[in-house]
Amino acid sequence: MYGRRGAVASAHPLATAAGQHMLAVGGNAADAIIAAQAVLCVIAPEACGLGGDMLALVLDGAGAYAAVTGTGSAPMAMTAAASDGPNSVTVPGIVSAWENLASQWGRLSLTAALAPAIELAQNGFLLSASLHQAVRGQRGRLERGGAADWCIARAAVGERVRQPELGRLLMAIAQNGARAFYEGDAAKAIVSVLADQGGAMGLEDLSAHRTQIAAPIMVTFGPWQVAVQPPPTQGVLLAMSLQALNRLADVDGQELDHICIELTEAAFVHRASCGRGAALLEEELVIDRAQASRRGGPRAYLHTAGVAASDLDGLTISSLVSVFDDFGSCVFVPDLGITLNNRAGGFTEGSNAARPGAKPVHTLAPAIVSAGAERVAMATPGADGQVQTLLQILGRLCMKGERLADAVDAPRWRSEGGALLIEQGHPAMAQLERRGHQLQPVPSGDIRFGAVVCAGVASSGPFALSDWRRECWSGVA
Repeated sequence: MYGRRGAVASAHPLATAAGQHMLAVGGNAADAIIAAQAVLCVIAPEACGLGGDMLALVLDGAGAYAAVTGTGSAPMAMTAAASDGPNSVTVPGIVSAWENLASQWGRLSLTAALAPAIELAQNGFLLSASLHQAVRGQRGRLERGGAADWCIARAAVGERVRQPELGRLLMAIAQNGARAFYEGDAAKAIVSVLADQGGAMGLEDLSAHRTQIAAPIMVTFGPWQVAVQPPPTQGVLLAMSLQALNRLADVDGQELDHICIELTEAAFVHRASCGRGAALLEEELVIDRAQASRRGGPRAYLHTAGVAASDLDGLTISSLVSVFDDFGSCVFVPDLGITLNNRAGGFTEGSNAARPGAKPVHTLAPAIVSAGAERVAMATPGADGQVQTLLQILGRLCMKGERLADAVDAPRWRSEGGALLIEQGHPAMAQLERRGHQLQPVPSGDIRFGAVVCAGVASSGPFALSDWRRECWSGVA
C-alpha cells in the first residue's frame, strides 16, 4: 500500500489505525510508532505492555541511523534470576523509550501520540479469541501473580473490556512524561507488588533507568546496507548470517534454504556472546553446504509484536515490543492494570549469566534495509525465529530476486531444538529431507513462523506491507 504522508504496518488493525491517525493529523513515523505500540499495549497484553520493553531502529531522511534500546536491567539487589515470577522481572524499558523517540524524532506531543491508547483503555475494546485463549493457557500463572481479578482474565470472548487503571497510567505519562512511571506512585506500586511476592526490585532500580541510544550494527548484503540492533540484543546473529551468506559463491535457489538453516544454527552458537556486538562479525560461520549438521541452537520461544512506519520526509522506523512470555512474569500490578515482563529468563551462561544490574541478551531483532534513497523497515515476532524469518526474506530478495511482497508471502521454515519446522507445501521440503534435515511439517500460517510488518520509502513514496500470518495490518495516509 502506498501513501502520500506516510505508511504504517503493525500486529493489529486498531494499532495500525492509530498510527494512520497520527500521520493524517500532521505527525510523522515516530508519532505513528508510539501510537501503534501504545494501542498494542492496551489490546494485546499477552504480547506487550507498559511492564515490558521496546526496541527500535531509526533511519532519518538525511540518512542517519540510530538504535533505540528500551530495555531494563536486573535489580541491583538480585541474588538469583528466575524465568518466571517476581525474580524474573527486569526494569521495564518501553515508557522511557517512548519519551526518547518522541523528543528526538517525533513531531507531535506524547499526549497526542498516546491519545488513541488512552481512549481504548477508558472506553474499552472487544476481547479477542486469541487473547482469551492466552488467558486460558496462562490461568495458573496469572492467578499466582495476583491477576485473578484482572478484567482481562475474567472477560469472555467479544466482551467489552475497560481498563481504567491503565488509562490513568497512560494519561499520567502523557501529561508528565516517563517520570510518571519510573518515579512516584507508579514506581511504588511496582516495587510493592514485587516485594510482596519475593522480588528484589527497588525504587532506585526504576529511577536510575535510562534508554540507550547508539549506532546500529551494519553489514552489506548484495546491493543493500542492513542495520540491526546492537547489544544487548541478538540482532548481530542476523548480521553474522547475512555477512556469511554474502561471502558464499554460486549460491543457487535450490540450496538457499539449506544454507540459511545451517548459517542460522552456526550463528546461534554465539548467542551468549552477543554482548560482543560488531566484534562477532569477525567470527567465521563454518557450514556444510551438502548435509544438515542438526546442531540445533534456536529455541522455542514466541510472542512479541511488531510495528514499522515511514513518512514523506524519509523517516523510517522498525520496532518490536514485548513482555517476553505470554503476559511476561504474570506478576500483576492492580493499581496500574499491567503485568510485568519476565525478561530475566533470557539470562543463560558465560557473559550472559545473571548478575545484578545486568541486561540479558534480548530476542528482539528489528532490521532496516536501505539502498540509496530506498529503505525498508521490517520486524517480526517469534523470539529466536525472528533472525530466521528475516534471513529467509532477505535471502529471497537478494539471491532469488523476488519482490518484497512475494518474499514475505512465501512458505517458511524454523529451526528449533534440532528439528526443522516447515510450512506444508514448502517447495524445498524434498530437497531438505535429502540433505538430512529432520522435517516437522506444520500447517501454513502457524504462529511459529512469525508475522512480518514492513514500511519504507520507494520511488513511489511511503509504503507499508504486512504478513498474511497472524493479524497484521497495513495502512497509509
